[in-house]
Amino acid sequence: MTARTRDELGRIGIWTLAYEGRPAGHVRESAAEIEELGYGAIWYGEAFGRDAVGQAWLLLSATRRIRVASGIANIAFRDPIAIATAARTLGEAFPGRYVLGLGGHRVDDTVHDVDGYPVPARGRALSTMRAYLDSMDAVPAHGPVPDPAPRRVLAALGPRMLELAAERTWGAHPYFVSVEHTVRARRIMGPDAFLGVEQAVVLDSDLGRAREVATAHVAGYVSMAPHQEANVRRLGFGDEDIVGGPSRRLVDAIVVYGDADAIRRRVQQHLDAGADHVCLQVLTSDPAALPEREWRELAPALVPRQPLRTGA
Repeated sequence: MTARTRDELGRIGIWTLAYEGRPAGHVRESAAEIEELGYGAIWYGEAFGRDAVGQAWLLLSATRRIRVASGIANIAFRDPIAIATAARTLGEAFPGRYVLGLGGHRVDDTVHDVDGYPVPARGRALSTMRAYLDSMDAVPAHGPVPDPAPRRVLAALGPRMLELAAERTWGAHPYFVSVEHTVRARRIMGPDAFLGVEQAVVLDSDLGRAREVATAHVAGYVSMAPHQEANVRRLGFGDEDIVGGPSRRLVDAIVVYGDADAIRRRVQQHLDAGADHVCLQVLTSDPAALPEREWRELAPALVPRQPLRTGA
């Protein structure tokens, strides 16, 4: 893979889960503004709001140039044939603009209950993802097939999933990670795979208030997402950082808070560590709200006319 293809999404994107709960008209207007602000990509999460494929179509149809990436489409929610044919349709309708992020941590040996709805397990994470990719690749085509096919990335955290991402897809989309994880991910995947990192940020000059928002975000993930707890432990955080609430050290590693300059410095650290792209998840005291003001304020500092460059 060339540096040019790894740079398709630009250096800076936006990551949000808040589109799930917003009316379609508001999502269209917001996406169009993000594009005009100069961000390179819109990444969106998938829970139980709007389906990942429908969300992609909504965002792509509301914009003209910006890349749209699922971060991630949960493999526990759909059969491989469904996402394979959907990705072909999106790739044919919006050439070169759709990136399919695949993941889904509900792949162990239990059935998980989400708001009273049972989500069945699919098996061990690595073998499940490998088999899922095999099944996608084997789906026959009875309609238009885009050339090139839409990019695929994996929501990879651990070493073996990062290796699989480099082996079988365009690259990786790590979520809830530190700069140290970016260093390790680049070393594991090698120089050619795409590495698009999510970075949580709080834009607030009141550092005490910003730290409260950041702490709540980190606490929620380490208490309810075993795979995220396992990942931060791999990064050297222990019981003293996790049990009884996240430590200041852990919060500061996962979330950057303060003014736009502080956020820009953290983004540059990821780029210097080997990331090709950093997508910003702006946190506020209301997780359901769209942080449109913050997106506007960050754009002049983070999306200059001349793109940020890696230190590599």
